[in-house]
Amino acid sequence: MTAINSPTFDTTYTQLPEHFYSFAEPTSVPQATPFALNLALANELGIDTAWLSSDAAAQALVGNTLLADSKPLAQAYAGHQFGSYNPQLGDGRAHLLGEIVAPNGERFDLQLKGSGPTPYSRRGDGRSPLGPVLREYLISEAMAALNVPTTRSLAAIATGQKILRKGAEPGAVLTRIAPSHIRIGTFEYFAMQGDQAAVKQLADYCLQRHFPNLAQTEQPYLALLNEVIKRQAKLIAQWQGFGFIHGVMNTDNMLICGATVDYGPCAFMDQFDPDKVFSAIDRQGRYRYNQQAGIGQWNLVRLAQALLPLLHPNGEQALACAQQALDAYVQHYGSAYQRVMSNKLGLSAPQAEGQALTEQLLAIMAEHELDFTQCFRYLVDQVATDPTHQIIGNIFAAPDELILWQKQWQQRLADDAQEPEQRYQQMNNANPAFIARNHQVEVAIRAAEDQQNFAPFEALLNVVQSPWAYQPRLRSYALAPTAAQTVKNTFCGT
Repeated sequence: MTAINSPTFDTTYTQLPEHFYSFAEPTSVPQATPFALNLALANELGIDTAWLSSDAAAQALVGNTLLADSKPLAQAYAGHQFGSYNPQLGDGRAHLLGEIVAPNGERFDLQLKGSGPTPYSRRGDGRSPLGPVLREYLISEAMAALNVPTTRSLAAIATGQKILRKGAEPGAVLTRIAPSHIRIGTFEYFAMQGDQAAVKQLADYCLQRHFPNLAQTEQPYLALLNEVIKRQAKLIAQWQGFGFIHGVMNTDNMLICGATVDYGPCAFMDQFDPDKVFSAIDRQGRYRYNQQAGIGQWNLVRLAQALLPLLHPNGEQALACAQQALDAYVQHYGSAYQRVMSNKLGLSAPQAEGQALTEQLLAIMAEHELDFTQCFRYLVDQVATDPTHQIIGNIFAAPDELILWQKQWQQRLADDAQEPEQRYQQMNNANPAFIARNHQVEVAIRAAEDQQNFAPFEALLNVVQSPWAYQPRLRSYALAPTAAQTVKNTFCGT
């Protein structure tokens, strides 16, 4: 009989002082019924898929038993939430079981979310309803398939509990994988207490874990700041390119490693609106679509403030270093965004003419309330080298203004040196046919909550994990919602 091996952990975070975290074990639940297991991700991580499919794994990943070498902990952090500083946040419903090292040598956190209270729960129950677990699983895996840096979902397990929110809702636990869970808010937590020794320890740990090539540079802490700025700029440019609205860009939801985290009130846009807000708690529109790039820089200012004493012993010089790094954010974001949009438009290189075409296109899309994903996929159809690849024409009606713009765009393409097939592949790989549309996510959640029917969830998951490959039988997943299907608000679900 082949042995089944559970993961082994090497938790380097516990090398940091104890005030960085609190040891805390998950609390048990009545049942452990898996409804989603990410076997492909397990293979990438070197986790035995036979183990992941076993009852032993279900019991461990719901918090009923502890894995060998695991010393569960909750991390401490603070954060600016909607612009206001909260000095004490931390993992209020999450337990870091440990770190696993993948076959390629990369290190990842394995964290349970919704696994019970911790010292940072602030009178909360530490649990998660089923709906938010389904949403995070679907959208994080959709983002991974779109090649956007993100946390991942390894498993989702129903607990047999009822969680009191608006009413009694079924409970679940998500197993989340991340390069780490260190946030801008983790640095703020110590900096705002004046604990510069802890800020330095945390910065050294980040350099060692995420950026070892920067540790030996002349100014490693400035290099750290610059690298985080570059990664955040690129990440947000990718969000913009897919019409993704994070919804809660608080500093405690921005990871130093540059991966997307926290899929609470997030959404992909259907009709394009640069002022679009989905989050039910974002009443002022602070985190609307066209604000995300600016909020990214605002958050990075908070990181720079925390790192100031490490940037230079002279205060004025430290400020100058920080300001120079933050000023570069605009260039990093602009370059990344132009690359994203050039790929979407089939241009071989970002140019001023391409930027003008992008701005004109987005203005037309906003004026005519065109579906973001369908409109760009319509452009893919226009360069398809095989007519059978054309998929959107029968579900997307181009207004006259878009057709006029299209003539300018095609003239620009004619002046580009790219081969037609190369251009088609570039655009096809930048413009998904399928996204995790809000109304389809809601259908999956309602079916699971009300009927214990996970078939819609599984079907949608399969679609969004292959976003580029259109198939006629999946046409319904490419359709925009009707007026009755439109989801106007999304919720954190905590």
